[in-house]
Amino acid sequence: MFSFSFATVIAAFVVTVYGHDCKEYNLTPSDQSLIDMMKHYLHTSRKADCPVHLQNRVNIGVTYVRWGKKTCPAHAEIVYAGQAGGNIYTNKGGGSNYLCLPSDPENGKEYSYANDGLYGAEYEITSSTKPSGLPTSLYEKEVICSVCRRKGKVSILMIPGRKSCYKGWQSEYSGFLMSEHKNHNNKDFICMDGEAKPLDDRKADENGALLYPVRAKCGSLRCPPYKDNTEVLCTVCTK
Repeated sequence: MFSFSFATVIAAFVVTVYGHDCKEYNLTPSDQSLIDMMKHYLHTSRKADCPVHLQNRVNIGVTYVRWGKKTCPAHAEIVYAGQAGGNIYTNKGGGSNYLCLPSDPENGKEYSYANDGLYGAEYEITSSTKPSGLPTSLYEKEVICSVCRRKGKVSILMIPGRKSCYKGWQSEYSGFLMSEHKNHNNKDFICMDGEAKPLDDRKADENGALLYPVRAKCGSLRCPPYKDNTEVLCTVCTK
């Protein structure tokens, strides 16, 4: 507010001096110096008064993983694509999150160490468990993924239980909630793309980190609004 008022006074002063009716009016060196300083302030204050989020909007952005796809939506740029991975389902300890592993890793030194291991992730989708829209041909095939960057956005949110975003948010992609089997080790919930694809046609049942569709279960989860034994939709939104 102060900078705006000060800039207004300066502008009025400059206009008054230069618009003076006396043609013989001569500026002293100190007058000219003051005017030059004021003109410089007016020029630079325009940028200073501009909100930071508008100045840097072209440089800001958010990143997210698109599970089940090796490409990003048309309005996002791809950072890298690869294969989903994580801790093997039989381990009681270790990592509990799924990772999007790049297809061009920089491998470290080889050594023998009987602790955590990093495995690929497989779809566990059968005819009786598959969400609508996903083919059973994904069963026991490896999961692809991509890391995407959305320019000009500052917030990102995965919403479980919806296929559309709330007002003011934009959907990056939508799909189905998936995670590890209830009798295996714990894993995060992720939003699998509704048109998920496999890494390749290989089907060797090598296990590793597994991905099962999630179903809503009534009880502590109130029904309605939820419905028992239904697939849980999801969407990734930015703002």
